[in-house]
Amino acid sequence: MTMSALSIFDISGRAMSAQLVRLNTTASNLANAGTVAGSEKEAFRSLKPVFRTVMDGAGCATVAVDQVTVSKMPPSKGHDPSNPPAAKDGNGWEAAADRAPERVEMVETARQYQNNVQVLETAKGLINETLRLGQ
Repeated sequence: MTMSALSIFDISGRAMSAQLVRLNTTASNLANAGTVAGSEKEAFRSLKPVFRTVMDGAGCATVAVDQVTVSKMPPSKGHDPSNPPAAKDGNGWEAAADRAPERVEMVETARQYQNNVQVLETAKGLINETLRLGQ
């Protein structure tokens, strides 16, 4: 898809929006990690956003979220009859979401979001300085 030229604000804004989707899916994964369901089908599976590159008419690139996919990693089966969500036979299926990689993902996402905030602050400062020079 070709579009008109994007400004630095468009590029960083779209990148921040994509990172926000990434952060939300990671937060959902962390919130559901360790949950138990009564069947394999009901068990939570982690979510991952898929990004695509979007080019403008001037050859600049930014990012967009193409889709959010569900992990193919199977949930793990365990036996705990005292767990309320467990099936009648006492078996439960623990969510297919690993806390450690999700925490790393959250830190990385927050840093990339902050990098884009810094780009916007720098661009704003440069524009303000340019305007002051013209006075």
